[in-house]
Amino acid sequence: MKDWTEKGRTLIWHPFTQMKEWEKENPTIIVEGKGVYLTDLDGKKYLDGVSSIWVNLHGHRNKKIDRALIRQIRKLSHSTLFGLSHLPAIKLAEKLIKIAPKGLAKVFYSDDGSTAVEVAVKIAFGFWQHRGKATRKKTKFISFSNAYHGDTVGSVSLGGIDLFHQAYRPLLFQTIKAPAPTRKRSGLDEIEKVMKRRHKEIAGLVIEPMVQAAAGILISPPGYLKEIRRLCSRYEILMIADEVATGFGRTGKMFACEHEGVTPDLMAISKGITGGYLPLAATLTTQEIYDAFLGEYSEFKTFFHGHSYTGNPLGCAAAIANLEIFEEEKVLRKLQPKIAFVEEALRPWKEWPHVGDIRQAGFMIGIELVADKQKRTPYPLEMRVGGQVCKETKAHGVLLRPLGNVIVLMPPLSIAIRDLKKLISVTGAAIQTVTERLKVSPSAKDYGAPFDWNRS
Repeated sequence: MKDWTEKGRTLIWHPFTQMKEWEKENPTIIVEGKGVYLTDLDGKKYLDGVSSIWVNLHGHRNKKIDRALIRQIRKLSHSTLFGLSHLPAIKLAEKLIKIAPKGLAKVFYSDDGSTAVEVAVKIAFGFWQHRGKATRKKTKFISFSNAYHGDTVGSVSLGGIDLFHQAYRPLLFQTIKAPAPTRKRSGLDEIEKVMKRRHKEIAGLVIEPMVQAAAGILISPPGYLKEIRRLCSRYEILMIADEVATGFGRTGKMFACEHEGVTPDLMAISKGITGGYLPLAATLTTQEIYDAFLGEYSEFKTFFHGHSYTGNPLGCAAAIANLEIFEEEKVLRKLQPKIAFVEEALRPWKEWPHVGDIRQAGFMIGIELVADKQKRTPYPLEMRVGGQVCKETKAHGVLLRPLGNVIVLMPPLSIAIRDLKKLISVTGAAIQTVTERLKVSPSAKDYGAPFDWNRS
């Protein structure tokens, strides 16, 4: 056991982890999952309160997805989509088009959320290049402050969280940054002014519909997304919806765009697409955009993007089973009372002295902690208050991850009310414990936490 712990700490370069601190820690090594619980090497069980970073939907070791993978592995584990096709990719594409916002008609497979966004950006760029000389100056993109679209160089260029993105600034292409919407100020007037003045050079606008997830579950005001769609249409700018975090039921509908009846020109999806089993992603687009890439061989209109595991049959089989679960088990309908339960249970927390805000969109919940509620003064980042709360919940059998001073709750959609009660109870107790402790000993030096992967 000690040997596995040592290897887990020293052999793997873990993402979003302070490595010097990590090497002093004894990492938790997960060996098994069942339903909404994970079990470590010592046999301790943890409620998976963030769906293994927002990917698991129907619980670990879901019987239907397990069986689908076993059936598929007996037939075909991988075959390229370069010049060929296979049944799981075709069947999944049919299902995705059926549930996607009306008008999206083509599916391009990739492997994760970052590449799904990268694909969307390259398609948008190529679309205007292929339309002819009049539109070839449309090469720039509007993106938002506080945005997060992944970790490839292209998707980082679209981001707006300095902690993640500042270190790579010299590598990035320049975007036109739009102000992120707030409850008091939408910034739509400023966006329209930029579009009106520069639309001839703008290829697309990239947006996380409804919720900026990695920014701390920041929720746009009602009507905002529909207005963005209107402006993009008016100024001939392609609207790219990054539904990587918000897709597959997270906001209470299959896709966040549905809340305002919006169809984007391109939509990037990943995370929950396989129910949390395998890496797979897709970029959906319209027939019109697809047609711009059709041409004779000599025209070289080919979309030059792909990788060896594009549309992997095992990933597609898991994704098909995932979507069948949504349909057969009425997942979205059954989710609504759970969403209401969480909202009601968290309502009293708004009066707590160190809870500055509670933001909820379906099963995406952000609890913002503040040092001074009246002044909305945040805790100093070096105190890692979010990390302290998550260490406290872990000690009591609940796994969470902080976003700076924001505690994120994003359990699997399949979670039962009894487990929701545990999640909320343990999280609330941890917040109370940590904030009370900070009143007694407010020094930052004693509150290190290697699990705090976003201090912004």
